[in-house]
Amino acid sequence: MMRQAGRYMKVYQELAKRHPSFRERSENPELSIEISLQPWRAFRPDGVILFSDILTPLPGMGVPFDIPDRGPVIDPPLRTKEQIDAVHELDCEKTAPFVRETLQALKKEVDGQAAILGFVGAPYTLATYCIEGGSSKSYTTIKKMAFTEPQLLHTLLTKFADNIAAYCIFQIDAGAQVVQMFDSWAGQLSPLDYDVFAAPYQKRVVDKVKAVHPDVPFIMYISQGGMLLERMAATGVDIVSVDWTVDMAEARKRLGPKVMVQGNIDPAVLLGSKDFIAERTLDTIQKAGRTGHICNLGHGVYPSTPEDNVAHFFKTVQDFRWD
Repeated sequence: MMRQAGRYMKVYQELAKRHPSFRERSENPELSIEISLQPWRAFRPDGVILFSDILTPLPGMGVPFDIPDRGPVIDPPLRTKEQIDAVHELDCEKTAPFVRETLQALKKEVDGQAAILGFVGAPYTLATYCIEGGSSKSYTTIKKMAFTEPQLLHTLLTKFADNIAAYCIFQIDAGAQVVQMFDSWAGQLSPLDYDVFAAPYQKRVVDKVKAVHPDVPFIMYISQGGMLLERMAATGVDIVSVDWTVDMAEARKRLGPKVMVQGNIDPAVLLGSKDFIAERTLDTIQKAGRTGHICNLGHGVYPSTPEDNVAHFFKTVQDFRWD
């Protein structure tokens, strides 16, 4: 389930009170391992997702960040040629050994009973956070750079693509059996600008990872990306993660039989009754068809979601059988 571990679980809330720093929770292997396993112990999903953040590799590139309660902060933001020139090659072994330790421990703990999933942020989304200085509602700062100093943005995107590919490979080498790339803010681009500032760098990451690990499934997610499904598939990913703004039957038709799908269920569905949760979950499963579908939410689970409803979602999927 997308954002599988986290704020909706009481056991996580109790741990977070003892360890209030998000970066400590995600970068201390003992804590990250425990948090990653909490939903697996509770619900026994088919995948165990590394507890981390898409910004985790940034300090290893020379970009400091923090995640207070109000969301990520990059201070100072990257807005000048000098700042972007200073972004350097990522040495994962040196700057993210905790990720290797966590993935290795998860693989040992799960012992083949579930797939271990790693994940990364896509170049455009990382650039958005770094140039805006954090989250944004308008994305005007990065778009101004894109439209007035495009070469400056392309320089940063190229660096991020190469570093993220290395980070993906590092996660796979450490035990990740599937990798997911989140381009959360690429859905805020017009299709024309997606083709210029997002897709080429997504493909650069995918190509570099596939050159080393051709058989490891690669998933791509874009929030509000329903209009971009075919473009997402054209980057070479194996699985397109679909949000709830497009019907799953339509998504399957548009993507064709060779591309697998994930997701599609509105996370707000899990705020409904158990009958409603089952109805919507089964609708998505049946529209996705018998093969090539990872049942999942179309975005992250909401913090206010009752754990009983999460359990019912998992049970509905686990109990389903094709006639």
